[in-house]
Amino acid sequence: MSSIAEPFVHPALFYRGAEEYLAGTVPFILAGLAAGEPVAVAVPAPNLALIEAALGEHAASVKLLDMAKAGRNPGRIIPGVMLAFAEANAGRVRVIGEPIWAGRTALEYPACLAHEALTNFAFEGREATILCPYDEAGLDNAVLEDAARTHPLLIDHGVERESRRYAPDEVVRGVRRPARPPFFSAELEFDLAGLAVARRFVAGYATQYGLSPSRVEDVTLAVSELCTNSVLHGRGHGTLYVWCENGQLVCEVADGGRITDPLAGRRLADIGQPGGRGLLLVNEVADLVRMHSDADGTTVRAYLNL
Repeated sequence: MSSIAEPFVHPALFYRGAEEYLAGTVPFILAGLAAGEPVAVAVPAPNLALIEAALGEHAASVKLLDMAKAGRNPGRIIPGVMLAFAEANAGRVRVIGEPIWAGRTALEYPACLAHEALTNFAFEGREATILCPYDEAGLDNAVLEDAARTHPLLIDHGVERESRRYAPDEVVRGVRRPARPPFFSAELEFDLAGLAVARRFVAGYATQYGLSPSRVEDVTLAVSELCTNSVLHGRGHGTLYVWCENGQLVCEVADGGRITDPLAGRRLADIGQPGGRGLLLVNEVADLVRMHSDADGTTVRAYLNL
């Protein structure tokens, strides 16, 4: 079992229905406010409305975020929601984060699972309590079982217990490499001299598939960062794949390098830091990012809704 420093508390809250949801979340929020702790709530809009109504006048003291927007890409949640809130407030913070709900797709779930596991490492040693609700009625049993692997504490019907299956490091290692790009994908090999060609290549396909001009700029910038990373850290070259699938433009960059930091793309960049923003930027602009790195190389796949 991995050990997490005591200041950080990360329980999963299992609930059934609105009554149990509010019973598990509202007292948690009020206790934080009473203790003078800054509180943020990032959950899907229907649950956000329940909490806001139940809090009444106390809602004005809580940062409320629709997780379906703020955390559309699970890779954006740690830096853009949780760490951003923790860095903006002094002392201990209290957060409710619900990154997994019944509307999440099978394509998104591995990224959600990785997020939950990596939260333990991102907040190790920090003074924070992050409560993660799980809908027992709406989620598959496998998802609920995974919650026990990514959370050291479990709360069920008001009873808190330690998770005997807690193993976030195993979860991170178990994230599988995405399947090979489909046969109909466009493919471009690039090196340092080919970075400008790669940018024009992806911009052309993004325009062809109907992305707005601003989103064409987003995807071009994201792919440029990925290709530059390949040149700098992936043996000087890589391969770019682009295709359209299920209403999304998909861009994948693969190279022979290896990313050893599991939190790459999820750490906030320090002011004045010369690098370290590439993967962070990709997570910011994409609707979903899947990343896998091992001894065979690195694959980063970004999805943008058309």
